[in-house]
Amino acid sequence: MTNITSREIRLKQRPVGMPTPDDFDLTTVTLAEPGAGEVLVQNLYMSVDPYMRGRMADRKSYVPPFALGEALQGGAVGQVVRSNHPNFQSGDYVLSMLGWREYFVSDGRGLRVITPGGAPLQAFLGVAGMPGQTAYFGLLDIGQPKAGETVFVSAAAGAVGSVVCQIAKLKGCRVVGSAGAADKVAWLRDEIGIDAAFNYKENADLKATVAEHCPNGIDIYFENVGGAHLEAALAVMNNHGRIPVCGMISLYNATTATAAPTNLGNIIGKRLKLQGFIVTDYQARAGEFYAEMLPWIAAGKIKWQETIVEGIDQAPAAFMGLFTGDNLGKMLVKLA
Repeated sequence: MTNITSREIRLKQRPVGMPTPDDFDLTTVTLAEPGAGEVLVQNLYMSVDPYMRGRMADRKSYVPPFALGEALQGGAVGQVVRSNHPNFQSGDYVLSMLGWREYFVSDGRGLRVITPGGAPLQAFLGVAGMPGQTAYFGLLDIGQPKAGETVFVSAAAGAVGSVVCQIAKLKGCRVVGSAGAADKVAWLRDEIGIDAAFNYKENADLKATVAEHCPNGIDIYFENVGGAHLEAALAVMNNHGRIPVCGMISLYNATTATAAPTNLGNIIGKRLKLQGFIVTDYQARAGEFYAEMLPWIAAGKIKWQETIVEGIDQAPAAFMGLFTGDNLGKMLVKLA
């Protein structure tokens, strides 16, 4: 057997502000054949996600920062090419956190065999994967929606936000979403059928726009953006409203401290629940998600969009595109 040549993306330097191509290196490595108890996996799709920006900074967080000069990490779906491991067979599809590379050798730790069915393979990185679980547990556990309530979702056309919108509709809520482009707004209204959507880039007075689309106030605000969106939502929240805080993408590339919302006092007066969360908090309950989400997908009750770019060399551009709104739905890189 011959050694395998694989290309991978490494972090060359820590980005300052918006990442640039100079922050990444495309490197070719040679992998040895898998030894006893090991498997060789060829990645088919990899995910790029906003949270990865935080790992590019050298600061303490809920996960260690990426190391300079080493391959980046992230969700990937691959196929076992050769196996010397009793739990994996050649041809198995596996989910891992070893994206940003074309091939890898593993002892099996961190790999999970997946069986495509009812959803395409790459959906296990999106609607049937981490973004879907983020939406599911954030909305249902923290938001606790009730029929008839109003749910406002920022970044509503993204991988997480679009699933939040649809689960909220399935739970009988009125759903309002914001997005940053006309085609995204149209998809939210016309394809997944939320009650109202608007392009926040075309609305200078975001508070007034949110209030206009939520005339009965907001019971749940699913936070993906932060900044002006959070301030606008706080102004319109109903008493005892809930705010699951999933992300604040508007702040990720800031190079100086940004002003906090001026109306944080509303949290007290309105007795709001504002709670941050990480999807790995719910890892032990993933079975609950699959038991409900996969039948929804099979029945056509959940729709999704994907933006797919091809080639490992395009992975940095795909990642940077997350911060300029290049994606509709889940941003993926097809590797094979």
